[in-house]
Amino acid sequence: MFYFKRYFNEPRIEKDDNWGNSIYYLESNEDGGIIRQIEVYENGKKLKYSEDFIEDEFGFLSDQSIDLVEFEEFIITKENFEDQWK
Repeated sequence: MFYFKRYFNEPRIEKDDNWGNSIYYLESNEDGGIIRQIEVYENGKKLKYSEDFIEDEFGFLSDQSIDLVEFEEFIITKENFEDQWK
C-alpha cells in the first residue's frame, strides 16, 4: 500500500456553506487504485470513504486510479494516514 497527502486549493460550497479548501489523504494499491480516501476541509468537516463505505450525499470513493509517479512528492507514512482515519 501507498499513502499520500495532497492539498487542493479549490473551495467547496455545500448548500451555501463554504467548507473551504481541502487536504486529501489517499491509500492506494500498487496499481494506483484508491482503497481509502479522507477529505479534510478548512471548516473542520471530514469525509471518509472506503470499499466498505463508498458514497454519501457529499461524495464518493474515487473510482479513478492515480499515477503513482505523479504522486511521489505527496507520499506520507501509513501512521500519518491512520491518524487521520481515526
